[in-house]
Amino acid sequence: MEKSRFTIVSNRTVATQTHKLVLAAGDPDLLVGGEFVHLLIDGFYLRRPLSLCDREPGRITLLYKTVGEGTKALASLPEGTSLDVLTGLGKGFDPDACRESALLVAGGLGAAPLYLLCKELKAQGKQVIAVLGFNKADEIVLEDEFRALCDHVSIATLDGSAGTRGFVTDALAALQPSWDYFYTCGPAVMMKAVCQALDGPGEASLEERMGCGAGFCYCCTCETVSGAKRVCQDGPVFKKEELLW
Repeated sequence: MEKSRFTIVSNRTVATQTHKLVLAAGDPDLLVGGEFVHLLIDGFYLRRPLSLCDREPGRITLLYKTVGEGTKALASLPEGTSLDVLTGLGKGFDPDACRESALLVAGGLGAAPLYLLCKELKAQGKQVIAVLGFNKADEIVLEDEFRALCDHVSIATLDGSAGTRGFVTDALAALQPSWDYFYTCGPAVMMKAVCQALDGPGEASLEERMGCGAGFCYCCTCETVSGAKRVCQDGPVFKKEELLW
């Protein structure tokens, strides 16, 4: 874990209640898909954990929803604001677990960490299929970015305003993709359904409320086949066979 000061390069709305935050960072190459950063927002005691969406030379990109007072305060911060950030947190995805063809299944902002993973997989010369699910069309994020990288992208919306009407599992049933390893991130109920529907190995990145973000407070535990695990320290990425839903 490392504590740093990052500066806001941009902080703008990209979908309904969704912001894209770009931060000037010292050495983002040390961060991998599935890891998260912990932001301290002035006036709030607890930090906010945000999954790493992208990294480029000298900067990182994060996506977040304005769902509470803390994220609303974050959305109001202008360019040039300095933020206290903890990095080096969590266990990321394992792109080497995929042999040739990966399936990425995201729900909502679960698409964010899967985007950096997608870049890592494509850099290894692997085929990538992405299925992205949202409530409605105005909540869709990163569709163009995934289409620029992936071999195929399917969109599902609950109200049918874009792509397949229904859940990501409906899109998967319609697509019948071929893959040797899957990765998923999103609401727990969605990931449970995905893990039950897909007959093969994979990984899930859990989303939990966190206190310290470094494994000290044990407020983000989840049940696994080997007992309670801390999402912030032992995860957030777990093998499919480890999880007890």
